[in-house]
Amino acid sequence: MTFSFRICILMIGLLLPLALGACAQQPTQQSPEPSGAPLGRVSLPGTEVRQIESSETGRSYDIYIRPPDDYVRDRNKQYPVLYVLDGQWDFKLLDSIYGGLYYDGYVPEMIIVGITYSGDSPDYGSLRAMDYTPVHDPSISGSGDAPKFLAFLKKELFPLIETNYRVDASQRVLMGHSFGGTFSLYALFTEPELFSGYVVGSPAVPYGGQFAFEQEAEYAGSHKDLPVKLFLFVGTEESLAYPDEKFIQVLRDRNYPGLEMETLMLEGERHAGVKPEGFNRGLRFVFQK
Repeated sequence: MTFSFRICILMIGLLLPLALGACAQQPTQQSPEPSGAPLGRVSLPGTEVRQIESSETGRSYDIYIRPPDDYVRDRNKQYPVLYVLDGQWDFKLLDSIYGGLYYDGYVPEMIIVGITYSGDSPDYGSLRAMDYTPVHDPSISGSGDAPKFLAFLKKELFPLIETNYRVDASQRVLMGHSFGGTFSLYALFTEPELFSGYVVGSPAVPYGGQFAFEQEAEYAGSHKDLPVKLFLFVGTEESLAYPDEKFIQVLRDRNYPGLEMETLMLEGERHAGVKPEGFNRGLRFVFQK
């Protein structure tokens, strides 16, 4: 990896979260956040908050859960689940986006699950750089725990959600941006069947010596198909535009028969500004019939 690429990735993983902050084991706690919750915490009407001490990662997570409005009225219905990484920033945004899309008839009712970290003052930038990165980079302390975080989702979070809520496990969707997008691609090429759809924003594909390219090539060497829906977006004015376009082209050239893929280059947008439209278009795509 070149020096400039290393600096780019370090800035994405560590500096961007600080800027954004300024603008299954059994749960040990279930309660709404108090009105005076620390910066980054989410409090929404009808939202439940559960806490998990993960034996897989050794970290504690706050799990924000928003059931559909008719969840209590219709006790026989099962619902798709949208798992949102970086819940401290994006759960509230997704609540608004989902409300508009559901009203307009673009998406079905669903359960939204936001994943973030517990504690009075969690260091979101450092924690996500550990959990969402697939291999260790010496410039980022503790990085490379994506395999452990994926195990946390499978063994601890999925059982929590699917035991306590009426879930259609065949319709899980994973959504992540930046390092969250990096993890989403890692999950896609590690166990694609875990989710039926992936909404991936501005993934740091140069990270770890272009690990995403290597992982995809290894997957293609032993698999002929990739039967999922993938929506991948990036801003034209961000430093990841060129490497993400290269990765998109790799997938197009691979021509997996079962892959339903749509991509979006957001004109004039930088790294953080792509999320509202990217999440909106991504949800519409993965749930369209």
